[in-house]
This record gives sequence, C-alpha cells and structure tokens, in this order.
Amino acid sequence: MTQPTAIRRVPDPLRPFRVLDAYCCIGGATKGIQRAIPGVHVTGVDIQAQPDYCGDVFHQGDAIEFIRAHGHEFDFIHASPPCQGEGAPTKGTNARRNAEIGRTYPRLIAPTRAALEATGRPFVIENVAGSEVRKDLRLCGEMFGLGVIMHRYFELGGWTTVQPAHPRHRGYVRGWRHGVYRDGPYVAAYGAGGGKATVEEIRTAKGIDWSSDHLRLREALPPAYTQWIAQAFLATLTATLEVAA
Repeated sequence: MTQPTAIRRVPDPLRPFRVLDAYCCIGGATKGIQRAIPGVHVTGVDIQAQPDYCGDVFHQGDAIEFIRAHGHEFDFIHASPPCQGEGAPTKGTNARRNAEIGRTYPRLIAPTRAALEATGRPFVIENVAGSEVRKDLRLCGEMFGLGVIMHRYFELGGWTTVQPAHPRHRGYVRGWRHGVYRDGPYVAAYGAGGGKATVEEIRTAKGIDWSSDHLRLREALPPAYTQWIAQAFLATLTATLEVAA
C-alpha cells in the first residue's frame, strides 16, 4: 500500500495550488477550499451532471476511476463518497425494509480510500456517523454558527490536525419527531415536509448562495467545514516545512 506523502510547497501565485473535489455535487466543499486558499484551482468530479458546480473545472464521470487516473496530478484531494448506504438508519432501522424491496446503495468508502492512498497525495474523506471512515475529525455546524447541526466525520490521509472543541448545541432541530413538533435554532436540511427546511432556509443555514436546487442543497457540505479543514491543512504544511528548513 502506498502511503500519502506530504506536499512540499505552500500555495504559490506562480503555480496554482491544485485541489480535486471528488463526488463534488454542487461544490460545497469546493467553495470552502476556495475561501481558504487564494488562487486555488479546484476540479470537481461527479457521476451526475452538476450545472451549478462552483469550481474551475467539472468532469462528469466515475470519481474512483478519475482519482486512479489523475489523482497524482493534484496537491490535495477531498472526497465525499455517497452516504446513503453508510448511515446507521440504513444499516439498522431500515436494513430489513431495504432488503425486502431490493433497495441497495453503493459502498464506496473502501475503494475510494484505496484509490486515494495509491496517489501518494494528502487527502480527506468525509462521511456520516456510522460510516467506515476513520473518525480523525468531527465537525458540526454549531462550530461555525450555522443553522444546521449536520455532524460529519473526516478521515485524514497523509496529514493530521487537532480536533476542535465541540460547543454545546443551542437547542432542537426544528420539526416533527416521534409525533412531537419542536422549534429550535437549527433546520432539518434533508427530506421534505414535517417542518423540513425550504430551499431558502437551507441556503441560509449552510451558507450556500450559488444554487437553488433543493436536492443538491440537501446533499451539499457546508463550505465552512472545508474552509476550516483547508486552513488546518495549510497550517500543518507550513509548520512541517519550517521544521524541515
């Protein structure tokens, strides 16, 4: 197994810092990286067409195949494999029902990890609680003052950082749950009905202003998450280079 190696340079205006956003959707992760690294060049790849993608280049195709063929060309890679088959409800509560109706979901974390490790580049894999990603980092919307809680876990390849403090949630997620309606400072940015967030509420809650596609907005990662991750990665990289010098 090839282990990722540290990047030997920091962003330089003479050579664009190149990032790959795999399974990019509309580019929630891309936007955060853009905010963190001035002059960055981000390529997105997704199996579905993404007309609202906000990066520099979009490639429609299989993310794992793209990583295998081109991952080594990038300085850093972010990957968000589909989470529908990874969460606890799918594996537990709804597992029998899904089996009865023949519903299946792709399990892409392991092959994505293998493809990323083979590139030799630093990377991060994002997914939900209950997934197979290594829980190196957990981020929450409350850490950034967002209107969603949306806990997400990140596996770091070839680099590491310190887990930030997880502040106490300010209240409930608004909506119906187990027959009880509760109000609260957060919206449910998934599904529809039952007090779930509208398009405008999701845009505001996640900090996404370049798309109004309800499904894509629900799937998108808040840019604040990857903005923090990119800044943490650059800090780690800078410290490594200073020690080497």
